[in-house]
Amino acid sequence: MERQPSTARVYDYWLGGTHHFPEDRVHAEKLMTIYPEIRETTRANRAFLRRAVRTLAEQGIDQFLDLGSGLPTVGNVHEVAREVNPLARTVYVDVDPVAAELGSAILAGTPGVEYLRADLRDPNAILSSDEVTRCLDLSQPVGLLMLAMLQFVSAQQDPAGVVATYRDASAAGSYLVVSHATHEYHPQQMQEVTKAYNGATFPITMRDRTEIAALMQGYDLLEPGVVDLSRWRPDPGERDPFAHDTTLYNSVAAVGRL
Repeated sequence: MERQPSTARVYDYWLGGTHHFPEDRVHAEKLMTIYPEIRETTRANRAFLRRAVRTLAEQGIDQFLDLGSGLPTVGNVHEVAREVNPLARTVYVDVDPVAAELGSAILAGTPGVEYLRADLRDPNAILSSDEVTRCLDLSQPVGLLMLAMLQFVSAQQDPAGVVATYRDASAAGSYLVVSHATHEYHPQQMQEVTKAYNGATFPITMRDRTEIAALMQGYDLLEPGVVDLSRWRPDPGERDPFAHDTTLYNSVAAVGRL
């Protein structure tokens, strides 16, 4: 049976994982011919995730909702958070059936961790799910993670409205962590990437910094604001292959507090 390439499995391929199919590898390699830096961008996105989760945990956030979490890999949200607070809880959410099945199997029996198969574009279903209800207390601050996810929510699907629904269900003191692909640096190259994603499970929508910041309305952005992936509070000595030109990541990151 022929399958469409999956965003989660393609991402796993770029991270050096093993949970992908031939069509995912073909799609990933095609994108790498258009955008050779995409593997490094994926890894930089993962590094930003770790830094942001650690920052939130250090601010007292002990529960996380990771939307579009993908396949389980080293340095998952609950692992990073528990380096700061061993009691931190996490619900992972992904619409990809392979990611959800494997994630549920790997994380089964881990206290304070759930994996839910659902579409982040249906926030009411996620927020009322058994997994979220069992694991999280939304009357208390939560860390909401949307790493490289809002780019897969088109304008017609109302990304601002989706974010607002999660925001309105979150307690004061909650955080939103976002990374997002942008076309503002290399528009022609990103136009080709956009075309290539038309063959995957979810097309991609590029946005500029102003548009991305607008999606985080209602949140106060932490310093340094909306910046290139590797420039959001980098760790001392952290390797940055594009330190000479961080625009090559074609992706920005931000964290906001409610």
